[in-house]
Amino acid sequence: MSKKSLTKRSEDYSLWYNELVKKADLAENSDVRGCMIIKPHGFAIWEKMQRKLDDMFKETGHENAYFPIFIPKSYLSKEASHVEGFAKECAVVTHYRLKASEDGKSVVVDPEAKLEEELIVRPTSETIIWSSYRNWIQSYRDLPLLLNQWANVVRWEMRTRLFLRTAEFLWQEGHTAHATAEEAVAETEQMLDVYADFAENYLAIPVLKGVKTESERFAGALDTYCIEALMQDGKALQAGTSHFLGQNFAKAFDVKFADKDGKLEYVWGTSWGVSTRLMGALIMAHSDDSGLILPPRLAPKQVVIVPIYRSDEDLEKISARVEEIMQDLRKAGISVHYDKRDTQRPGFKFAEWEMKGVPLRLAIGMRDLENNQIEVARRDTFEKTSHSLDGLTEYVQAQLEAIHENIYQKALEFRKANTHYVDSYEEFKQILEKDGGFIYAHWDGTAETENAIKNETKATIRCIPLDNPQEEGTCIYSGKPSKQRVVFAKAY
Repeated sequence: MSKKSLTKRSEDYSLWYNELVKKADLAENSDVRGCMIIKPHGFAIWEKMQRKLDDMFKETGHENAYFPIFIPKSYLSKEASHVEGFAKECAVVTHYRLKASEDGKSVVVDPEAKLEEELIVRPTSETIIWSSYRNWIQSYRDLPLLLNQWANVVRWEMRTRLFLRTAEFLWQEGHTAHATAEEAVAETEQMLDVYADFAENYLAIPVLKGVKTESERFAGALDTYCIEALMQDGKALQAGTSHFLGQNFAKAFDVKFADKDGKLEYVWGTSWGVSTRLMGALIMAHSDDSGLILPPRLAPKQVVIVPIYRSDEDLEKISARVEEIMQDLRKAGISVHYDKRDTQRPGFKFAEWEMKGVPLRLAIGMRDLENNQIEVARRDTFEKTSHSLDGLTEYVQAQLEAIHENIYQKALEFRKANTHYVDSYEEFKQILEKDGGFIYAHWDGTAETENAIKNETKATIRCIPLDNPQEEGTCIYSGKPSKQRVVFAKAY
């Protein structure tokens, strides 16, 4: 496995991404079109994301539950904008049994096994969950109801790419019910902050927090809050969303509660989620032409130790010392792997772990052992240093923190360098084609203008930033008055 085994990002970013996902042993396409197989290394990263997010959800008072993968077709039609938003992506179950064909060489759908009501394979779970909430909520004492679900969902995408857009993907979806609109909005904003915290402190990706335009909102929501990240090719990626549902689903499923005065009111709802798309964000925000670069706090193996030896006797001596090193590292909470395979040379191992993105690689030979030192190589900078075995654990801890900070700052500097402010449509189109990135521009607030720009340039309004200052201006497309800039970009 050589450093030249990947197509360069500058030559073909899309091909580079696809090759990296496969060569870093993260995932591969399955025999079902549009679906992926997440391999052990990729799933181990997702598990670390899942564990940390789950802890953050529980720290904010949420509990986990699980709801069925199948949704009665009639449920989806109860909330008009919801069904309109997801109808084209739904997979439908119509029969429950197969039978052998007449020639006995294949199987066919048994026409007598047609379901009385067709079932939708969940694209999201608002409908099935709010149907349950109707039975669970009667009084203000039952509120707030703060639930999260880890699950798979199906959205029948026509154009797919591993992790970024697949017919089936893994995610979490939070669904909460509240007594007041203010509580529900506070919940929506809180979960957006949780996602932003996770993105910056674990994925090492800086994000913009904002709200979607009406045409980009989640189907059935009154407001959709989002975090937007910028990838190395200048395209945006929506990394998480949090939705204020108002009373839409409560009214659709007749979910009411008796307030303190005994008056019946509809509850207020939220939903929020992130998915395995975060794996795509992690890959595209940091990685290079040598492979994956993993943020240390999400790396399944933060440190790999490779022995350099000529004889079994040398390996035995090195391994004895390595065992002590690993014990110390593990006591400090650092995950470490000892690669003493005798089927591959050290150079191959170096390239393999480089491709898989392990943050720190330690190499130790007999001369190092004699000098009480070890070679430490950083994945993010390729910097190599020799360090004493004394105080090694503290040094490794400091290096892991330095790697996180370095790749975060690198991503932040890239975003700053690729953030543009424009006041004309011509300049907008020129920057979009030449550099990409986040483009702050005035917009007149109409869906007509938004759609026209999208159709002409493929750029969408990624968000209206929450920290947006009021600024009088004119729309770059229509010339009509505008009170603030919004963020445009081409996106995944």
